[in-house]
Amino acid sequence: MTAGFRIYPNPKQKVSKDLVERYRSLPVANVSDSMSRMNAAGSRLRPMHGGGILAGSAITVKSRPGDNLMLHKALDMAEPGDIVVVDAGGDLSNALIGEMMIAHAERRGLGGVVINGAVRDAAAIRAGRFPIFAAGVTHRGPYKDGPGEINVAIAIDGMVIEPGDLVLGDEDGLVCVPLADAEAVFAAAKKKHDSETAQLEAIAAGRNDRSWVDEELRKRGVEYIG
Repeated sequence: MTAGFRIYPNPKQKVSKDLVERYRSLPVANVSDSMSRMNAAGSRLRPMHGGGILAGSAITVKSRPGDNLMLHKALDMAEPGDIVVVDAGGDLSNALIGEMMIAHAERRGLGGVVINGAVRDAAAIRAGRFPIFAAGVTHRGPYKDGPGEINVAIAIDGMVIEPGDLVLGDEDGLVCVPLADAEAVFAAAKKKHDSETAQLEAIAAGRNDRSWVDEELRKRGVEYIG
């Protein structure tokens, strides 16, 4: 094996389809808060598609900036519902995926693609519902020489993603939930979401308790002037 030019099998253990579906009902913000706001992929990765949730088990790709050879292979390896997550160093010089590759991924039933890099055919992506997150757009196409690796640990803006982890994205951004923590994080995020839903209902009814603001200011010793 050549370091940096390797392909590992798809993970034997990955987040279940049932749990993926349950996560679809939760905002990314609540999931992020339930992990102490430590597992976010930064603010650059934005949804490029026409709308809808990205959720699924990760197939990871580490690629040379501007090269999509390993991404092509990962699209063929991924199973229905999987999310192919590519760390291409965040470079925006060359697009790694466009309309034709996305059509192939969608035809195979994949759950979406995340590119820490650029895409092209932006209008076609926006017109579709297949989930695509990326850091930017450029018309310049990719190279297909490698190197790269598939199904290794990758990191995007400090967020580590292992093959089989849960990847979740909405209009607020992208988050990764480690496989070992997925059930516990779901329970905590669901509890927070239910609490916030109840609070929104209280606001609408004029029953929202705001006394905590003055209490927090008092504890911090704020001085009122005038």
